[in-house]
Amino acid sequence: MTTPTKTPPGADPKQLERTGTVREIGSQAVWSLSSCKPGFGVDQLRDDNLETYWQSDGSQPHLVNIQFRRRTTVKMLCIYADYKSDESYTPSKISVRVGNNFHNLQEIRQLEMVEPSGWIHISLINQPISTFMIQIAVLANHQNGRDTHMRQIKVYTPVEESSIGKFPRCTTVDFMMYRTIR
Repeated sequence: MTTPTKTPPGADPKQLERTGTVREIGSQAVWSLSSCKPGFGVDQLRDDNLETYWQSDGSQPHLVNIQFRRRTTVKMLCIYADYKSDESYTPSKISVRVGNNFHNLQEIRQLEMVEPSGWIHISLINQPISTFMIQIAVLANHQNGRDTHMRQIKVYTPVEESSIGKFPRCTTVDFMMYRTIR
């Protein structure tokens, strides 16, 4: 069991994107939940609003399933949790699992979180993982809470070097607007 790398409260993982070394790929996945209260589902988990959240509605473990259409390289997950706002709804123990589908998931990380407040950066292991599916399982909440709140989840892949040659990274906002040709 490991403790996640915790950034200072409010530290935004988008700062990682600005370095040009990773990009967020959650929009390329199909997201599903083990349960949710009406109006507190995937849309709230992915809306970039730290005031909204997913709220489970059932027995533990509570599951977030992230499925990709093709094998995808994933470097890190970022989860926003806020113990001060959510108290007993805040996860205290999380399992991260990867695999090809629901039937062959393997746990690669188990995390203990003590009163988290802000973005929690979770490196999957020492190197990026190529997978079709990621599952985040909430195994326990603070104060033995039953249902859980997660405010945001981001999924990051490493940015590949150019096959033409090494180019300087574009890190200013002006350059970032033009870094991808569509």
